[in-house]
Amino acid sequence: FRLGCRLCEPHLCCCGALVDAYGTHSLACNRSAAAGRQLRHHLINDIIYRSLARANIHSSREPLGLYRSDGRRPDGVTLTPWRAGKCLIWDATSPDTQAASHIHGTSQKAGAAAEQAAIHKADKYRELAAKYFFIPVAVETLGPINVDGANFLSELGRRIELSSCEKLKTAHVFERISIAVQRGNAASFSGCF
Repeated sequence: FRLGCRLCEPHLCCCGALVDAYGTHSLACNRSAAAGRQLRHHLINDIIYRSLARANIHSSREPLGLYRSDGRRPDGVTLTPWRAGKCLIWDATSPDTQAASHIHGTSQKAGAAAEQAAIHKADKYRELAAKYFFIPVAVETLGPINVDGANFLSELGRRIELSSCEKLKTAHVFERISIAVQRGNAASFSGCF
C-alpha cells in the first residue's frame, strides 16, 4: 500500500465492488475492512494498555461507569493521575488515509485524516474532558498519527524508559503501533477476496 505497488489481480470484492490491482478498495470496504479496522483498533489499545503497565501506570480498558452522553465509553482510563491531578482517558481510531472523505485533505497534508478524526473524538468526549485528561489517538492506515496522539505516545515511551532504565522504549512504542497498522491493513486486504 505505502509503496503503491501492484498487490493483486483486479477482481470483485465480496461486496461486489471492483478491487483494482493496488487493493485500495479493501481499506474502505464496509465488509472486508471491518476485520482490519477492529484488529487495528484492538491492537493499538492493547499497545497503549501494555505500555502504561510497563511504565508502572495502572489503567483499565473500557472502564465501566465512565460513559459519554450517548452511552459509549472510552477505550481506557488510567487509575492514577496522569497530569495536573487528572486521570487520563484515551480513545483510539484508525481512519483510512485514502478514503473518499479524506483524500482531499491527505493529498495536501500528511496526517490530515488523523487530525480530523482526533478533532471528531475530542468533540465526542468534551463533557468528560472537564474531569479527565483526554487524548485521542488517531493512526491512519498509511501510518501518520495525530499530533496529540504522537506526543502522548512519546511521553509514554519516556515514562517507560524512566521506570525501566532502558533506552529506545519510545521508538519501540511507535514500532509496535506501525506493526499493528500493517497487520490490520493485511487483514482488510485479505478480506476482499
